[in-house]
Amino acid sequence: MAKLYIVPTPIGNLEDITLRAIRVLESVDFILAEDTRTSSVLLKHLNISKPLHSHHKFNEHATVAAVAEAIEAGRDVALISDAGTPGISDPGFLLVRTCVEAGIEVETLPGATAAIPALIQSGFPCDRFCFEGFLPQKKGRQKRLAELKEESRTMIFYESPFRIVKALEQFAELFGAERRVAVVREITKKFEQTVRGTLAEAIAYFKEHKPKGEFVIVVAGKGLKNRVQEGEDEEEPDAEE
Repeated sequence: MAKLYIVPTPIGNLEDITLRAIRVLESVDFILAEDTRTSSVLLKHLNISKPLHSHHKFNEHATVAAVAEAIEAGRDVALISDAGTPGISDPGFLLVRTCVEAGIEVETLPGATAAIPALIQSGFPCDRFCFEGFLPQKKGRQKRLAELKEESRTMIFYESPFRIVKALEQFAELFGAERRVAVVREITKKFEQTVRGTLAEAIAYFKEHKPKGEFVIVVAGKGLKNRVQEGEDEEEPDAEE
């Protein structure tokens, strides 16, 4: 029976594509891509020639039913985004929900995403975290940030280089300028960089150095310093049998 495959693609370094992802892309009947021009570059690199159809936030409501019908008719379909895992700050949720409701099998492959590498190399606790992705640009932004003011888990945000300083300034205003942060840019790419320090220090750095590339902001949860001092973030060793 045909199915929908959710296939992560590299977020920068093309070597991060998995062998399984390549096999699936080679086997499906057609591929849904966020931007067919961007995805064509990757598929050409992989020597994969398959029909490509656009599937993005501006047309997904109009196309999901037709895609589900194609799968029900026996055609295997893969969904990819420009970079990373579909559904994570990219189109994907609506199509997956439509297929699930129609009883169509969905198979999601593990793979590249910017959030997890940024979280781990931040140096903050990563046993529990809060993924916020892109915050609303205008309406609802302040309200959402206010709701996160008391959040004790590590928080992960995506942001564009054009709004990175403004975002850090808003975080400093609500969370406090001394809150710890790790700003990670261009993950897996040639100029990958992690800027660690307080929010005040990160703001000063990016005011002096023009922000470029794709950014992930990892903000320490409230009370991190006290929790670390008290050892609450250290896991108990398993008891020997």
